[in-house]
Amino acid sequence: MRLSNMAARSLLLAAQGLQERPAEPARKADCLAAIRRMGLLQIDTISVVARSPYLVLWSRLGDYEPRWLEELLAEGALFEYWSHAACFLPIEDFCIYRRRMLDYAEDDAYLPSGLNAQNAEKREVVERVLSHIRERGAARSADFPYPRDRARTWWDWKPEKIALEHLFNAGVLMIARREGFQRIYDLRERVLPDWNDAHTHTPKEARRQLTLKAVRALGIARAKWLAGSTGYFGNYLRTQDVKAILTEEIRTGEALAVTVEGSDEPAYVHRDNGPLMEQAAEGALASTMTTFLSPFDPVVSHRGRARELFGFDYQIETYTPAERRRYGYFSLPILHRGHLVGRLDAKAHRQEGLFEVKSLHLEAKTPITDTLLSEIAATLTAFAQWHKTPEIVLRLSDPPDFAVALRAALTAVKEKP
Repeated sequence: MRLSNMAARSLLLAAQGLQERPAEPARKADCLAAIRRMGLLQIDTISVVARSPYLVLWSRLGDYEPRWLEELLAEGALFEYWSHAACFLPIEDFCIYRRRMLDYAEDDAYLPSGLNAQNAEKREVVERVLSHIRERGAARSADFPYPRDRARTWWDWKPEKIALEHLFNAGVLMIARREGFQRIYDLRERVLPDWNDAHTHTPKEARRQLTLKAVRALGIARAKWLAGSTGYFGNYLRTQDVKAILTEEIRTGEALAVTVEGSDEPAYVHRDNGPLMEQAAEGALASTMTTFLSPFDPVVSHRGRARELFGFDYQIETYTPAERRRYGYFSLPILHRGHLVGRLDAKAHRQEGLFEVKSLHLEAKTPITDTLLSEIAATLTAFAQWHKTPEIVLRLSDPPDFAVALRAALTAVKEKP
């Protein structure tokens, strides 16, 4: 089958849960369902607006209780580990990621169990931290004081923090819960008392499962979107593995091969998304959502995919010097009815109850319609209220006259009965 670019875009958005706003208010179960649908939820700590994992869920669910995410972790429906980056992951996928943990434990030079164990001083810190948690229970990094004789730097972790991370990477420790977004580490056997390593996937099966999960989550995928450091699940997958797996899955019918207009490079659709693909091909899958996306949302996290499908050239400018930023410190892509139409640079001033829009940039040639204005105004109002910062201040826009029209639209939303 050959799909238009718009059909491919609609298929991706539908698979990601961004086709239309839910008809009912969100429940905690909807948060878990959204994470299962995506296969991962990337963690990031930048908090000028809501931190990325909360924002990704808001984009799909609208108003919901952020505490539900921590509750799902503490209840064992989710676990934390490295995937594309540090992520919340569905607990049923632990059997996939456990293989990486066991391999890490064997290779880590600082763990006593490692085949290449060395550096007695660092191993001693690991053993001390592990003994502390065994004897006293779950612990935070803050429970181990920073040495007074050491100057602090941004990435200069104290020895105990490094030890906690080594033990976490090896699956000896897990994140039992978070308190104020701070990790609470505990023994894996306390967090998952019923786990048996006999259920761990082989490396081959783990790669197969992750490949199929990524294809299903994206709706439509190219091999280059799945493999390597920028792939959906990061370095777990290599290009040669992905291509071999997809060739076999096409043979068995688990995956379907398609092409997208403008390129003869093959693309792939999971069998479960076959009905969505048919609807997309018939033009019956158009997204009606207007929302703001995190810079780490799966829709834009692979910058090449965003350019190819949406014509949206996006880079996060958090680490760009202020004088060289074009769109702002943490600009949020604006999704409007299947198109990425602009970027919102905002800051939630929580104590003042103020939501500041520092700038709003529309993409070139974006038509300024009444629908665009009213839906961005309604979305911005809901976004600010969810942050508990209901007073909105709009500083500037590009084009400049858009800010004037948007302020009027915001007033209309506010005055609407």
